[in-house]
Amino acid sequence: MYACNAEAYDILHVVGGLSNDEISKVFTEWNNGHLKSFLIEITAIIAAKKDEMGDGYLLDKIVDKTGSKGTGKWTVQQAAELSVAAPTITASLDGRYMSALKDQRVAAAKFYHELGLKAPSQAEGIDKAKLVEDVSQALYCSKICSYAQGMNIIKAKSDEKKWNIDLGGLARIWKGGCIIRAGFLDRIKQAYQRDPNLPSLLVDPPFAQDLVKCEQAWRRVVSLAVANGVPAPGMMSSLSYFDTYRREKLPANLVQAQRDFFGSHTYERIDKEGWFHTVWDPNFGSADSITTSAYIR
Repeated sequence: MYACNAEAYDILHVVGGLSNDEISKVFTEWNNGHLKSFLIEITAIIAAKKDEMGDGYLLDKIVDKTGSKGTGKWTVQQAAELSVAAPTITASLDGRYMSALKDQRVAAAKFYHELGLKAPSQAEGIDKAKLVEDVSQALYCSKICSYAQGMNIIKAKSDEKKWNIDLGGLARIWKGGCIIRAGFLDRIKQAYQRDPNLPSLLVDPPFAQDLVKCEQAWRRVVSLAVANGVPAPGMMSSLSYFDTYRREKLPANLVQAQRDFFGSHTYERIDKEGWFHTVWDPNFGSADSITTSAYIR
């Protein structure tokens, strides 16, 4: 949540050219709508805070290096151990690690500037009102994906340990007092009440309708960020997660074929039952080893 909020701020500030006061007003308005949450509320306050030790705004004086206490790392580790995809959460953690490379980033900015690659700046002819609306929808969709990933991690661990966690009840508890508390936690609670075995929030009908409605704005924001050199890994990875999840056929068939080529990891076919291995090219050195029974395909 932190990272996606920061990306929204960055796109509005750098690409849209919005001032701190304008951004504060935008986040205040968002907090009165579907994005209502603790983090949106405090971001509005942070953006408008004047520096009591000098001129200007305090936010502009804070070094762009994010600390880390370990909770993000533990979450990503758990996701990996449980084989649960969590790209939005992982992107947020990677963003913290990248922010810590402050000296390297300063040097890289100078290096590439001398090569003719300028830093991101305000886009020409930008429609601020339209940008604000698009970013709000992109942020909302990214948050749905982030919560979906978090819920999937908790569900997978609950299944493994037989904890029988009530995901709807968990959403209710979070709303009672937590930094991720948000207005749509009520809707998450309702989603799991409708279907306690819901495989993902992405296929809950009301959330799915929202994603379809906001999808084009989401793509416009990600495209705008890419075109202007503004990193938005949380929003980008969320969109890729959504597109991957809703796609019936992925290019994973080629990945599995490559794995079978070099390591005899075998593959399944769409027209026959069982696992198969092919010596793809005996002259090239295609592997023909026996996959160990302990290997997780």
